[in-house]
Amino acid sequence: MRFRSLRRAAQALTVLGAAFALAAAGPAVSARAATPTLPDLNITGTYVTGVSSGGFMATQLQVAYSGTFDGAGVFAAGPYDCGQGHVIKFVTCDLGLGVDDLERQAEDWASEGRIDPVANLRGKPVYTYHGYLDPVVNPLVSRAGVDFYRHFGADVTYHDSDPAGHSWPTPDGVVPCALTLPPFLNDCHNDPQREMLTTWLGGVNPRNTGTPKGTLTHFDQNAYAPGGSARALSMDSTGQLYVPPACANGAPCKLVVALHGCLSAQQLLGTAFAEKGNLDTYADTNNLVVLYPQAVSSVWPVNPQGCWDWFGYTGSDYAVKSASQMTAIVDMVHALGACQVRTTHDPHRTRTEQDRTGPKGTEQGGAGRG
Repeated sequence: MRFRSLRRAAQALTVLGAAFALAAAGPAVSARAATPTLPDLNITGTYVTGVSSGGFMATQLQVAYSGTFDGAGVFAAGPYDCGQGHVIKFVTCDLGLGVDDLERQAEDWASEGRIDPVANLRGKPVYTYHGYLDPVVNPLVSRAGVDFYRHFGADVTYHDSDPAGHSWPTPDGVVPCALTLPPFLNDCHNDPQREMLTTWLGGVNPRNTGTPKGTLTHFDQNAYAPGGSARALSMDSTGQLYVPPACANGAPCKLVVALHGCLSAQQLLGTAFAEKGNLDTYADTNNLVVLYPQAVSSVWPVNPQGCWDWFGYTGSDYAVKSASQMTAIVDMVHALGACQVRTTHDPHRTRTEQDRTGPKGTEQGGAGRG
């Protein structure tokens, strides 16, 4: 086990060196004109997903803001606060601080009000994906994430049977399933996004395989960053938003926050994650809005790979509600019309209720799942 972990660490350092070279070369795409703010939409449920560092960040958001997010999708990542303030923990967190300690820490932080009550996680749908050829995230780390959620009563679906590398698997992928290569969009000849959305919503319409119906736009992330500077948080000045026509016209829609991984932000890959990630295709046919926040490589904070902060490069509070990156993303979610939810439970079903006021003061509500 020690040899495998050291080998994974060496591979990670190799990728880190490549990241420095990419960062030095500058962005692969030029910045696009951005709309100043996000539109206020009729959002009736909010979900978060991500891959690699985005997968860890998705877990952080789901746990810290469990009153806001109705479900999570975690790809190639592990349990809440697995990093414990050290980037190397992404290959060894299962060998150091145990998942029991992470569970107790979450309970303590919830009791202190630093994160939402962990009781909110009970019954919430969580989809977890891990390829067994992933050279970066130890399979025990992924399993620890599943165990963490199940400890708090979440309804977890675990897909770990694909010979996938460290990637976001998608039927529109351009990398063979087993490899770990940019743009980390792998084709494993299946459809994990449909599985994830079905886990969340109970069923989905077939995806749109033709011309996109919605519009992918860029918006100003500075408007939502604490202090007004996204770059100071290692976030790009613009993010991306996909809105189908029905949602733009006021129809009730679910919101999906989708977080890219390291070396996968628009700084290097443009709109590849949105265009090939297979979420916009389902957004068109299922009334989903997809928010793509963007991290960026930076010298300070020290983040050469353009990763999301799941190990503390923005400060020691990176995993709690006061974390600067999570605060920015949640402010984006609220700007789009989603508000904190109140979850109630009975022995037969999970019901999520929203307390929200529409853009003109009218009460609106909707189910978070179903």
